[in-house]
Amino acid sequence: MGAMVEVRDVWKEYRIGKVVVPALRGVSLDIGESEFVALVGPSGSGKSTLLYLIGGLDRPTKGSISVGGEDITGLSDSRLAMWRRRNVGIVFQFFHLIPVLTAYENVLLQAELAGLPKKERMEKARELLEFVGLGDKMDRFPSELSGGEQQRVAIARALAGDPKLILADEPTANLDYTNKLRIVELLKKARELGKTVVFATHDTQLASYADRIISIRDGVLQ
Repeated sequence: MGAMVEVRDVWKEYRIGKVVVPALRGVSLDIGESEFVALVGPSGSGKSTLLYLIGGLDRPTKGSISVGGEDITGLSDSRLAMWRRRNVGIVFQFFHLIPVLTAYENVLLQAELAGLPKKERMEKARELLEFVGLGDKMDRFPSELSGGEQQRVAIARALAGDPKLILADEPTANLDYTNKLRIVELLKKARELGKTVVFATHDTQLASYADRIISIRDGVLQ
């Protein structure tokens, strides 16, 4: 099994006024193809920063990141945005669904942004909502869904462009325990579709469902 993600000596510093705050300090790691990895650490440990760097949402101060054999560190902003649309699905803590679109339309839009042909993206949106157990709620708006249901729509949306990599940042933080387990099980099922899945959490019990746990504290892997 080859490496899907290769992180090499990555540093990330943020400047607040005249103060430089290190978020990551020399992180190196490999994540294999179709691996389900939990990134565990307390709030402020650097886990979300690392996730966003791997997903091309931010850039490292120093070091390199390759995904699927492509070094994304040196890509221009426009190339990076295009790469991200085709290769990465992201699930955020606060769902980030578009409130004026139905569950189906939210997923359909992502498939369209990824460049899927019209017929294919319509079928894909339906299939994915069935996959997350919401085939009967496709026409509901986010405000008509529970928090757990909204996060399941967000997972369907993340899968809509058929990305190689799924990144989830504290995807269970605002949910009750039953829904937390449901979300983690769905992420594990996404791995069975051939996706590499990385989810950040501070919940060690949920992390135990992953193939591997990577611990981070104060911007350094433990």
